[in-house]
Amino acid sequence: MATTSSPRRRQRSIRVTVAVLLLTLATAVVLVALSVRTVPLLCSACVLALVSGWAAARIVYSELRQTWHAHARDRARQAQAFRGLFVERATQHAAFASAMSDRLGDTEREVRELEATLRLSERRATDAEGRVRREARRGDEARQRVAELEVALEIRTAEEADELASWESARREQLDVDTVVDLLAWEERGSAGGATERRKRA
Repeated sequence: MATTSSPRRRQRSIRVTVAVLLLTLATAVVLVALSVRTVPLLCSACVLALVSGWAAARIVYSELRQTWHAHARDRARQAQAFRGLFVERATQHAAFASAMSDRLGDTEREVRELEATLRLSERRATDAEGRVRREARRGDEARQRVAELEVALEIRTAEEADELASWESARREQLDVDTVVDLLAWEERGSAGGATERRKRA
């Protein structure tokens, strides 16, 4: 870019220098003709000044036209580069938007999965809490039943102890009665045996 612009600048500076030299030459010729004040010289100076002016104007116009064309080419190259950059940025933006959309979709899917997991966990926690309450209620009922059974067992034990005590007292009385009966029977047998022996002796 710099190698192509430096010869153009040299060429432009040469053309502008040539135009300035033509105008300077025409001015000098007119000044000389005015100082000499001869008609043929004034006419020649006027013609030379007119030709030099048009030549300088033509050189400057061609220089301006080339500058405009160069600027137009530069703008076209810049526009093309900008278009390429815009296409590249648009492609990058589309890829970024697609990646962000995919990531957003993945994030939304993960959020939905986490919400479903959370709802399932809440449902399980609610079920577990219900089971714990039922088990606690059953435990309370079991403890109450155990307490009732302990009370019934104590009553039964007391009743059995009373029955055992009454049975033992009845047994003792029966044993006493049996002992007395046995003693009486023994005495009767003894008295009967004694009478028999006395009869034998007699």
